[in-house]
Amino acid sequence: WCLRALPGLEDVADGNLLKLSCCWFPRDFFFEAAASFLCCFCSPPRIKDEPDDDGFYASPKEDSKPLKRPREDDDVKACFQGEGNTVPGSNRFFLILQDSKAKKAKSKDKKVPEADKRKKPKKEEEQKWKWWEEERYPEGIKWKFLEHKGPVFAPPYEPLPENVKFYYDGKVMKLSTKAEEVATFFAKMLDHEYTTKEIFRKNFFKDWRKEMTPEEKSTITNLSKCDFTHMSQYFKAQTEARKQMSKEEKQKIKDENERLLKEYGYCVMDNHKERIANFKIEPPGLFRGRGNHPKMGMLKRRIMPEDIIINCSKDSKIPPPPPGHKWKEVRHDNKVTWLVSWTENIQGSIKYIMLNPSSRIKGEKDWQKYETARRLKKCVDKIRNQYREDWKSKEMKVRQRAVALYFIDKLALRAGNEKEEGETADTVGCCSLRVEHIKLHPELDGQEYVVEFDFLGKDSIRYYNKVPVEKRVFKNLQLFMENKQPEDDLFDRLNTSILNKHLQDLMEGLTAKVFRTYNASITLQQQLKELTNPDDNIPAKILSYNRANRAVAILCNHQRAPPKTFEKSMMNLQSKIDAKKEQLADARRELKSAKADAKVRRDEKSKKSVESKKKAVQRIEEQLMKLEVQATDREENKQIALSTSKLNYLDPRISVAWCKKWGIPIEKIYNKTQREKFAWAIDMAEEDFEF
Repeated sequence: WCLRALPGLEDVADGNLLKLSCCWFPRDFFFEAAASFLCCFCSPPRIKDEPDDDGFYASPKEDSKPLKRPREDDDVKACFQGEGNTVPGSNRFFLILQDSKAKKAKSKDKKVPEADKRKKPKKEEEQKWKWWEEERYPEGIKWKFLEHKGPVFAPPYEPLPENVKFYYDGKVMKLSTKAEEVATFFAKMLDHEYTTKEIFRKNFFKDWRKEMTPEEKSTITNLSKCDFTHMSQYFKAQTEARKQMSKEEKQKIKDENERLLKEYGYCVMDNHKERIANFKIEPPGLFRGRGNHPKMGMLKRRIMPEDIIINCSKDSKIPPPPPGHKWKEVRHDNKVTWLVSWTENIQGSIKYIMLNPSSRIKGEKDWQKYETARRLKKCVDKIRNQYREDWKSKEMKVRQRAVALYFIDKLALRAGNEKEEGETADTVGCCSLRVEHIKLHPELDGQEYVVEFDFLGKDSIRYYNKVPVEKRVFKNLQLFMENKQPEDDLFDRLNTSILNKHLQDLMEGLTAKVFRTYNASITLQQQLKELTNPDDNIPAKILSYNRANRAVAILCNHQRAPPKTFEKSMMNLQSKIDAKKEQLADARRELKSAKADAKVRRDEKSKKSVESKKKAVQRIEEQLMKLEVQATDREENKQIALSTSKLNYLDPRISVAWCKKWGIPIEKIYNKTQREKFAWAIDMAEEDFEF
């Protein structure tokens, strides 16, 4: 009643605010400090209408919250000074005191932990383009506008200093610039096993002689008499010098790389800035190849602007070639996804500059690939029944096709492509298997009808497997091998074209790779269901995920050589495990001692000590388990490449759904680059997703 008696006091509709003089106050403010406030705030009434636009807007959802009205400093000052007050300034002191308390409370609520203070503030992430929520272009159209700056070429060759010598037959020999450049490629690899291989040395010497002057050719006739040691030492010293560079020098190089990335590493595609994957042209060097590639050691020539085809929009700014040069061709083809292309000289294959895996074009392609594999799931049983029937066909061509399709389905073999004889390494796929690549065992290791495979697959990776097959498949293989020599084709009535045409008839878009993708993804999903234990902690669940991934990698024959540092890293990890075990033993002894002490003393302090020691033991046990899981994971994966299947054959939505279902951070499965690549899957997949 006393508040309402004050002159100039107005009430708002919802009853939460009271207006006195020029200011609005929360009603609770008066009740909490009524006595202090009323004795000092006795200004005469000031009649003033509120302006129509008072600078705040009350959201319908927030009608119950006090309205906040911004006040200018002059208004606040005039209000706090309380014109005409009997006790000048007393109300000002009271309001400032209240304001100070409120600020302290606010700052207490927002107190930053010490750990966060040390962290650098994170940059605000740019708004991600959710292209998967937009309407797709008509079939075949990849983009409507494309503009880029073209490629970055390898820097020109810088001749060696005068004090770096090349020796032939024990004598110093000055090489011409072209011959010297090619010699440096060999010198840089001098300690590598490649330079000991006969085929590598033969190919290198043949191509090197092509770059020599007539005088050099007549002198240098034997590679064994060439001494590249001085050159090799020079390049090792250069490498060490780079490692010893100052922070300023390293920063300078980093800044230059950043500048190149900003200028050449992005393009504009359909009003969106997209990252380019490989905007730098590979420098010249020696071809290595995989396994015992017949062309290893050959010279990869320097790519010039005259070799380059540029692809961009007609209405875009065409990237200018380097001064004194011109492009081979400029195209405006929006039905392809590449920006730049050229033909390399070793195998005559076309190389491309493409967009980053996180781009719309790459993401759409991935999404479409996995959706095609999901469509196969609906008709795979029908296809399997069909090829089983075809095993009994009277036509040999149909039988061979059916058996090959069985291997592609069951073993995730690649189809294989026809190659010109002697042009590439002796690698084969399912359709190009020869009689020498398989052995038939009616019984082996307690199993019937076993087929033993042994051949070089893609990238000269050996495929070796012993597989029990169905009896009719075994009988057919015996039939296919009759009266054939080891070098003859196993499936002599079949090639990849015939197989792929048949697959297209079975399902639109079906290829041998779709079978591979389907089997890989379905295997991961089944393995995750079998291996994941709901009661496991996060490290144990991640181990289960890696084991499921490894099952897929084994199916797809994704092998790798153990890393060179594997033994050393395992020794370091084992040292950590041993140290942690000692720490755990000490903690358990301390806990035992604390329990004995608590029995004697029976006071609160000793009880707290026991609880503290228990927690310490639990914490160290968890840390030890994490290290042991890590060691197991490394050991099991030392010869298996998990990333190939994870990035190319496994529908990422399976992994995302698994993470969401079991509360595993996505970061534990996919790194930053991979999360950008699979942003579409992370956004759209829920925990109930089924492949």
